[in-house]
Amino acid sequence: MRIDRSAGRVIALLDDGSVDSAPNLISPDLQLPDTMQSVLREDWKFLAAVSGTVAAVSGAMIVAAVALAGMTSDPVLAQLMTTYAAY
Repeated sequence: MRIDRSAGRVIALLDDGSVDSAPNLISPDLQLPDTMQSVLREDWKFLAAVSGTVAAVSGAMIVAAVALAGMTSDPVLAQLMTTYAAY
């Protein structure tokens, strides 16, 4: 394979002995694969909204669990619910 810079082409000798050439240019319309940076740059508002929603729902569930533990008349159940994560 060789690059013909004056003509702006790549010339390749194929296995069957034939010669093939292609332009040595990258099209500006070429869609490159997405990278993590491009996804974060384009979708950061959506990802922040989803993360905030998950955090809010998780917080509400924790508050509800603590409230239910406080409403029970059995103190052993309240202690079990508050120390469950330690096990």
